[in-house]
Parts: sequence; structure tokens; C-alpha cells
Amino acid sequence: MTGTSRNVAVRSLAAASLVAFAALLGGCWTTKVYREPGASSEAPSKPRPGVTTTVRRGDTLFSIASRNGVRQQDLAAWNGIAPPYTIYPGQKLRLYPAGKGGSTAATRPSTTTTTTKPAATTPAAPAPAPKPAAPAASDIKWRWPADGELIGRYVAGEPTKQGVDIAGASGAPVRAAADGVVVYSGSGLVGYGELIIIKHNEQWLSAYGHNRNRLVNEGQLVRSGQQIAEMGRSGAPREMLHFEVRYNGKPVDPLIYLPKR
Repeated sequence: MTGTSRNVAVRSLAAASLVAFAALLGGCWTTKVYREPGASSEAPSKPRPGVTTTVRRGDTLFSIASRNGVRQQDLAAWNGIAPPYTIYPGQKLRLYPAGKGGSTAATRPSTTTTTTKPAATTPAAPAPAPKPAAPAASDIKWRWPADGELIGRYVAGEPTKQGVDIAGASGAPVRAAADGVVVYSGSGLVGYGELIIIKHNEQWLSAYGHNRNRLVNEGQLVRSGQQIAEMGRSGAPREMLHFEVRYNGKPVDPLIYLPKR
């Protein structure tokens, strides 16, 4: 064989080999196809009447279909799930068509299916206001600290009405409401003017404000009815006595303890 003939033969053999390789490669791609479970070319899934499965965290419809040997589109159709095939942890899915061995629709997770709107109820009547505590009993024999018209009464919780106001003339006598010892005599408490405070025992105090003149000093013992001050208008818009009674430091209504006029 000449050199030219040999070259032609080699080229022909190479060309034939290339064609055969191309045909083989093409056959691999066209005859051997790997599909995901549930591909439409597979046979329809075999239903399992009465059997359900519960969606777990991280599951997809495809992974559930694969785990149970059914096609994804069949599982979706049996449970009425449309693309993009959204499912929820806790959701129950049928492994059979509706009407064959169970209910007719896929159930949502228990967290959603069991949530119900509370039934309408008649609004509850407001709770009754707590009854005020009974006034503390006092064994002290109280008396009115001044003569005059009652022009202001005690109001619980109102800072400016923690006692009673008694009108009178400038210089009218202000008297101790009961026996005791003077524990304060001065003008250092804002809003009270010239003020006297008497301690009657460990629980009870009385206070006398807006005086024109104080007649007793701290530490002095006083008797019930003894004059301790002259009525005035220090820290007040008119001549009057502001009188308070306190139990364990807290103001109480003096009219509960003063004798009836």
C-alpha cells in the first residue's frame, strides 16, 4: 500500500471511530434518563386507603412523596395542594385520593385547625369597687379644736384636703383636741403656715395649721382643751384653722372622731 493510500485509510478509520463514539454518546443521553420519583412518565401511584402521613420540619412535598413511594403530583392532587406545593409542619397528608378511605380534604396543622374564635359572650359586669377599710377605733376622747363654721371637709387621697377647715376670727383660740405632747411647733412645712403637731400616743397625732401665733413649744405637755395657738391665715386665703387627725402617720377623716355638733 502506498503512503497516500495508507493515510486515506487512517483518516477513514478515525472518521468512522468518531462517528461511532458520537452515536454511542448520543445514545447514552437519549436512552438512559434519570428522573426524580413522581415524574409524569412513571406509572400512577398506588393509593394506600386510610393511610396518612404528618409533615415534619424540613419536609417538602417531594421528600414525602419519595419516602412513601408515590409521585409528587399524585400526592399534591390527593390533598388539593397547588404549586408551589406549600406544606406546613404538623399538616396531615392523605396517601390516597379524596373519598377513598378518609376525609375529603387535607388537614392543616393542629395549630391552625384547632384554633377557633371565642364565642361571643355577654361582657362581664365590672367588679364592685372594694369597700373602704373600716376606720380605726380610737379610745381617745376627742374635742373640737376651735369654734366656728366648718368650711372644708376631708377627701381621701386629695393632698390639700387631708383634714377639715374651721372658719373663725383672727386671734380666736385654737385648743388641743386631746391630751398629748407637742412634737412640732414651727413653720417649716409648706402649705400649713404656722403649724403645731401633738402626739397623743404611739398611733395618733393631731395637726393645727394656719395659726397667727403659736403658744406652745416642742416637748411641752398639753391637756385637752388647752389653748395652744391663735387662729390666723398664715399660708391660707382667710382666717381659719386647718385640723388633721393621723393614725399611724396616715390622715383619717376627723369628723369620724370629733363629737357631733
